[in-house]
Amino acid sequence: MQCNNCSVTELKFEIKIEGDSNLLALPQIYSHLNRRDIDIVTTENGLIVDEAGAKELMDFCRHFMDLEQVVFRINHEAWKPFSEIETVLDMQWIDKVIQKELISCHYQPIVNGNEEIFAYEMLARFQNEDGSMIYPNEIFPAAKIRGRLYALDRVCRMTAVRYAAKLKGEKAFINFIPTSIYSPEFCLRSTISLSEQLGVDPKSLVFEVVETEKVDDLDHLKKILAYYKEKGFDYALDDVGEGYSTIEMLADLKPKYMKLDMQYVQGVAMDPAKQKVAEKFLKKALEIGSIPLAEGVETSEDFKWLKQRGYQLFQGYYFGKPAALPLYEKKVEV
Repeated sequence: MQCNNCSVTELKFEIKIEGDSNLLALPQIYSHLNRRDIDIVTTENGLIVDEAGAKELMDFCRHFMDLEQVVFRINHEAWKPFSEIETVLDMQWIDKVIQKELISCHYQPIVNGNEEIFAYEMLARFQNEDGSMIYPNEIFPAAKIRGRLYALDRVCRMTAVRYAAKLKGEKAFINFIPTSIYSPEFCLRSTISLSEQLGVDPKSLVFEVVETEKVDDLDHLKKILAYYKEKGFDYALDDVGEGYSTIEMLADLKPKYMKLDMQYVQGVAMDPAKQKVAEKFLKKALEIGSIPLAEGVETSEDFKWLKQRGYQLFQGYYFGKPAALPLYEKKVEV
């Protein structure tokens, strides 16, 4: 059984109406929607409707109500100005992407100091029904606006596991968004089950926390990582930089891998400020027993500087761009 947040069920819009003149118009709203055969659930100062009802209500409110005193929400999230409801309706296309799983993965190599392939990061690629590409900077904001972030993250994880199975035991890094997981035991059950069905060795999967710097609920993240560890998987922290909160929390999380944010990698060979951050990061990684990984390497100069300082793993266009098929070279262990 899936929770509603991870499945793409029809959205319900909870509308809250304030202001004397607006409240006086409520009976007219109910009557108008009933004439349109739209199901409504009345509340103390508003109503709950489906998507069709939201569209009808949007047109009605524009002409007969003070929109500044009308708010809405979906999935019990924060209340938003009613003027934003049209944006949610416009993002309906993302439902098809998730329902039809119009998602694939590209493989980007992660190498050791000898430029031998150690693992691959699984990078999601999205497309519309007509085959046209959807970029990540389009789809994730759309998912957040429409309340589909949980469902999108889940289908991305499942797709990544399927593509990881094709590596026949080689290590795969799979991204996940901590805020998209309510309860590890419930939300990650399908991911764990799929990996077992496909015969994927838990030790070959590394679950990577996306946007580590933005984590604000450390206890929740600890529970997720503890669950992964209990099931035999390793985990990594992505986009780690110089933020005090991030550096300090590393000792508690003890990730197997730590990724230095590419903003401190690119140009590090010639930038003393970036060198300072990279060295501080390296010291902390080694101190807590994590494997330091530099991502976003694009030049031989940066690669050599990082390697000489003691970085063990590297990722970036210098070694290989994301591709539909993995590069099959010698696999190594670190």
